[in-house]
Amino acid sequence: MRWKCTRCFDFDLCTQCYMSDKHDLTHPFLRLETAASSGVEMPKRQGAAKLQMKGIFVGAKVVRGPDWDWGNQDGGEGKSGKVLDIRGWDNESERSVANVTWSSGSTNVYRLGHKGKVDLKYTQDAVGGYYYRDHLPILGQVVEATCSKPPTVNHPRFNVGDKVQVLMDVETLKVMQEGHGGWNPRMAEFVGKVGTVHRVTDKGDIRVQYEGCNNRWTFHPGALNKIQLFSVGDMVRIIDDLSKMKELQKGHGEWIEVMKTALGKSGKITKIYSDGDLRVNVDGQTWTFNPLCVSSIPGTVTEMNNTMTANQREEHTRTEMNNTMAAYQREEHTHPLLGHLLGEPHQLEITSSDRLVREAAQGHTDIVRDLLQKFPDKVDQKSSGKTALQVASHQGHLEIVRLLLTGGASLEVQDDDGDTALHYSAFGNQPVVMDLLLKKGSDIDAVNKARCSPLHVAVNKQHFDCVKVLLKHRCNVNVQDSYGDTALHDAISKENLDILNSLINVPEIDFTLKNKRGFNVLHHAALKGNNFATERLIVKSRQIVDGKKDDGFAALHLAALNGHFDVAETLLMQGHCEIDVRNNRKQTPLLLAISQCHCALVELLVSLGADINVEDEDGDTGLHIAIMRHTQTICAKYEGNLSDAPTISNILTRIGNLNMDKNPGLAIACYLSQEGADVNHRNRKGKTPLELIQSASVLDLLQKYAESKKPQAQSLPASGESSESPQPEPQTLQAECVICSESRDIVTFEPCEHKICCEECCARMKKCIKCHAIILKKTTVAGRVLSSKGRQASVERLRYLESKIQEIEEAHSCSICMERPRNVAFMCGHGACVTCAQTLKTCHMCRKPITKKINLY
Repeated sequence: MRWKCTRCFDFDLCTQCYMSDKHDLTHPFLRLETAASSGVEMPKRQGAAKLQMKGIFVGAKVVRGPDWDWGNQDGGEGKSGKVLDIRGWDNESERSVANVTWSSGSTNVYRLGHKGKVDLKYTQDAVGGYYYRDHLPILGQVVEATCSKPPTVNHPRFNVGDKVQVLMDVETLKVMQEGHGGWNPRMAEFVGKVGTVHRVTDKGDIRVQYEGCNNRWTFHPGALNKIQLFSVGDMVRIIDDLSKMKELQKGHGEWIEVMKTALGKSGKITKIYSDGDLRVNVDGQTWTFNPLCVSSIPGTVTEMNNTMTANQREEHTRTEMNNTMAAYQREEHTHPLLGHLLGEPHQLEITSSDRLVREAAQGHTDIVRDLLQKFPDKVDQKSSGKTALQVASHQGHLEIVRLLLTGGASLEVQDDDGDTALHYSAFGNQPVVMDLLLKKGSDIDAVNKARCSPLHVAVNKQHFDCVKVLLKHRCNVNVQDSYGDTALHDAISKENLDILNSLINVPEIDFTLKNKRGFNVLHHAALKGNNFATERLIVKSRQIVDGKKDDGFAALHLAALNGHFDVAETLLMQGHCEIDVRNNRKQTPLLLAISQCHCALVELLVSLGADINVEDEDGDTGLHIAIMRHTQTICAKYEGNLSDAPTISNILTRIGNLNMDKNPGLAIACYLSQEGADVNHRNRKGKTPLELIQSASVLDLLQKYAESKKPQAQSLPASGESSESPQPEPQTLQAECVICSESRDIVTFEPCEHKICCEECCARMKKCIKCHAIILKKTTVAGRVLSSKGRQASVERLRYLESKIQEIEEAHSCSICMERPRNVAFMCGHGACVTCAQTLKTCHMCRKPITKKINLY
């Protein structure tokens, strides 16, 4: 919900702030429950009934709730925990999960409304503040907003003669029209078209007249967008959002790729068409734009008129100004009260500061130089919370940055979020400006209010050139943000291989630093499934491979729990990590893989020697867990790739042939049984795995696998054929590969000496599928020994190569059209293609005059 003040212009609160008495208690608010809601007017909060909230808040004691599906993470049925905090789930939802520490010592987050699920219920409530009972909506009751006066605060004020346009989809418009003029199918024809406001009804609805239509249509005010009024000669700025521009240009002059050069630039209106479209001259080129693609540059006559009309909340008069003030007023985007306040001398100084910031953002070097000479003491003044140096650094206006620094601009001034000019250069991907700021003494490790350094920003934005500049100037790579994450944590999440390599190769980097959730960088790589990072970290710091979090989870636990096969294989084969490492609940990676039905990981761990009879804190073995999962939804069906689990895949096929559900939990149980799992092992409750089975057919199937010997296991459950299978002669050659039936069998497995698969099909095999013996070596007919990881290049490596090719292509492409090769160079060192360079008089990169054009061959 959103709470909108009806007294103050554009002032909104969230529910938490509204109930916490933020803002003036005597001001009435509107309660907006949806984006399309017209709002319900609330009485003022002062003197209203206020009750205390009780429930699942910080300090509450909780147990598993109705949607619990996390096994025994809480320590078992009936075990209680304590809520440490209430938080959001990344950017998906707010205050939707609870961080709980259980009596067993483990800590984790659980859903408390996230995606409609509730994992907890309280046994002892806690206090969570206060709320205004009568201001909240009643659950399930649809309230139509009825205000005693037109809801002028909810929507832009419309006046007769205003140009308006409907931009929403038809289905949303239908819903909004209920109670506001109703819906007529013909109204769909006018979506996206520009109309004129004929009148405003007593209810606040808007009557719109469209050209060529005899009817006037009544619209909900929230469905209309006011089209800004423009005049020939107005200066406008083109929007810089490429995708939005392409969408808006449909039916309004259309879009061509060359128009990219106009994005974010200013231009002059040369013509206005009857449908409202604008003809705008930008850098000598003239284009037709949808009026929604441009905005008035602050200070033009049109914008002054629009601003005055839109802000009729306050009465004001305009006074005559002296010539000096009038000269600045032409350029300023003024508040309606500015005319009155300009009579005071200090107001002129504030105006000059705003103008300095605006001109610095637009790259107007001469104007900035002139303003610095006239108002040298305003070099660090802010406009909208930002200084001129900050906006120039973000936009990459190098000459203006030099001017400001020469004029005494402070490098360490922060905006409202705590960002310095160096942060802004990182946000804007301006490595050259960043290098200059650092040479002038900017604090390379300055942190903002989120504790993010410029390196954090550059890594999160994936601006590799900025990262290189910061590393060249020896920034601190071990700075941790408010979540405890280092830049390397962020790089692992972003999966940018260049940045990862650069950070990992820094000699001073500390791989053992943990974030507030207890993850070091290797834990984070295992959690995210970043195999490239895992490989590089193992090469650089093999000693961290068995490091544990506070809950006892090692990197292999995390990879097994989340089904990251490649990461687990790398940890085992390259990192030589402990395969039966235990967490605080005595779980091994094998037990976690079984609990999540990750078949490939189960087969990998067992084939590499994991203990299949190990038990957790409840005395359950992997066989207990697999049978319990057999009846649960987590393993009801398996849609994953079974190419890395050939044995379990075969078992699953045989289960299907027996007219039983192809349940991977049951397939894993059969696999563990034939591998020697103890079917008579009793857990803490005194139950054996077989005693947990309720189906006679499942019990019979599992007993057959348990009684079979490994060479016989594949044939016993499927049919009544003889279980005796003679060992093949080592010299016997198959006519074709038993997997793909195409290539010849050129690979010999040792020590069993079977030749049944081609090189491509045997790449991931750990055990011979004929005799089930562990494969120690694979040899081709030519005598070449195949690597155990002889697979196709990983997805990460493929992405890395693709990004490198793209960089090479971009380096040799024209930076204007991005289509043709760059074959003309200028004396400043920049260049373009011969077509784009033909009309250029100043360099599009550095703005220097082009004195000579040199053809490249």
